Amino acid sequence: MIGGAPRVGRGRNAPGRARWCAFGLITLAACASQEAPPLSAQAALPAPLKPSDCVTVAAGSNLQTAVDGAQEGVAFCLEPGSYAGPLTLDKRVEIWGPREAVIRSAGEGTTIQIEGNGAALVGLTVDGSGGRFDTLDAAVHVVADDVRVEGVRVQGAAFGLLIEKANRASILNNVVQGPDDGPLGLRGDGIRLWETRDSVVRDNQVIGCRDMVVWYSSRNRLVRNTVVRSRYGTHFMYSHDNHVEGNRYIDNVVGIFIMYSRNLALRDNLLARSTGPGGMGLGIKESGNLTVSGNAFIANTKGVYMDTAPLEPDDFNTFENNAFFHSEVAVLMHSSEKRNAFRGNQFVSNRSQLQVEGGGDALAVEWDGNSFDDYPGYDMDRDGFGDIPYELRRLSSQLESTYPQLQFFRGAITLQLLDAISSLFPMVEPRTTMIDARPKMGAVDWSRFDAR
Repeated sequence: MIGGAPRVGRGRNAPGRARWCAFGLITLAACASQEAPPLSAQAALPAPLKPSDCVTVAAGSNLQTAVDGAQEGVAFCLEPGSYAGPLTLDKRVEIWGPREAVIRSAGEGTTIQIEGNGAALVGLTVDGSGGRFDTLDAAVHVVADDVRVEGVRVQGAAFGLLIEKANRASILNNVVQGPDDGPLGLRGDGIRLWETRDSVVRDNQVIGCRDMVVWYSSRNRLVRNTVVRSRYGTHFMYSHDNHVEGNRYIDNVVGIFIMYSRNLALRDNLLARSTGPGGMGLGIKESGNLTVSGNAFIANTKGVYMDTAPLEPDDFNTFENNAFFHSEVAVLMHSSEKRNAFRGNQFVSNRSQLQVEGGGDALAVEWDGNSFDDYPGYDMDRDGFGDIPYELRRLSSQLESTYPQLQFFRGAITLQLLDAISSLFPMVEPRTTMIDARPKMGAVDWSRFDAR
C-alpha cells in the first residue's frame, strides 16, 4: 500500500517496483558472478584452549611412545615443530598443539588413528596421508565413541576426517584443505560420517575436496559449516533424523543431496552457484518427511531437484520461507509429484520458476502464499495476497520438459519469442503446470542474502 493505492502486480505501481527489483537483481548478480573468496584457513581457526595440566612434548619426539606409556586421561601439549606419524590413540588421551605443531604422514596409510573412547585431538596441523582410496588413507580416522576433533588443520591428505562406526563425536572448528584442482572424482572426501550417530559437525571449513558425506548415519547435527569448490557439499544416504542448519555451500556441483533418507530438517542454509549441467542447490531422491525452511537458493542451475520424493505413502515434504533467486530453474521435478507443500517462498529472477519433466505437472502439490516476481495480478482488498491465483503456463517450459534437446536454446531469444507469441496469439494454449491460489504480494528483502 503506497499513498492509499492498492498494491498490484503488473499494474499502476509495477514500474516503480520493477526499478527497485532490477536494482536488487543487479546487485545480486554482481555477487553471484564472483568466485567464492579463498578462505584463510590459518586465520579462520580459533585457537582451542591449552589444557591447564598437560605433559609437554618437544618437537621431534616419538609421540607413539609417549601415548603408549601414558595413563588414561593424560593430556599432551606439543611444542611447535614437526612430529612423525603414523600415530594411534588407543586410550582416552588428549593431544593438543598450536597450529605450528605438525604431525606429518609417513607417506602411506592413515596418519592418525583414534581408537580410544573419549580421546581428543586439538589445535594442531595434520599434514598428508597415504594416497590409496581403497584403504581410505586419511589424515584422521575415528573409530571410537565420544571423540573430539577440534581446531585441527588438515592438508595434503587423500581423505580428511573419517568418522566411522562412532557415537557422540564432536567435529568442531576444523579446516580440511583439499587439492582444490584436478578432477573432482579423484579427490578424497573432506569429512565423512559412516554409521555415526548422535554427533555434532560444527563450524568446519571444507575447501576443494570431493564430498562431505553422511551415510548410514542418524541423529547428527551439521551446523555453520562452509563447503566450497567441491562436488557434494553434503551427501546424505540412508541417514535419518539429521539436522542441517546455518551452513554455506558455495561453488560446488551440488549443495546438498538427500537419498533414501527421512525426517531431515534443513534450516537457514545458503546454497549458491551450483552451476553446470548437473548443478543443483538441493537434490532429493526417494526421501520424505523433510522440512526445508528459511534457505537461500541463489544462482544455481537448479534450485531444488526432486525425484520420487517422498517415496513412502505416509511421508510429506514441506518447503517454507525459502528464497529462490537468479537460477535457471527454481524447482525441477522429475515427474508429477504429490505430498509436497510450498508455502511462503520467494521466487525472483529465475529463468523458470518450475519445470516438471516427462510432460507432468505439479497440480497435486500444495502451493500457498508464495511470492512470484512474474505474477500479473493485483491486491485490491489490500490483505497482502493477490486477488487472483498465480497460474504457471509457459509453452517453452512445457516443450522443454517433453523434448529435453530444446534446452540447447536456453538463454536465446527463440524460446522467449515462443512464449510471447503463445501469449498474444493463443492458438496453442500451454497446459497449466501449477496453481497458487493465494500468491503473496510485496517487495523482497535483499539484505538477508549474501552469496559472496
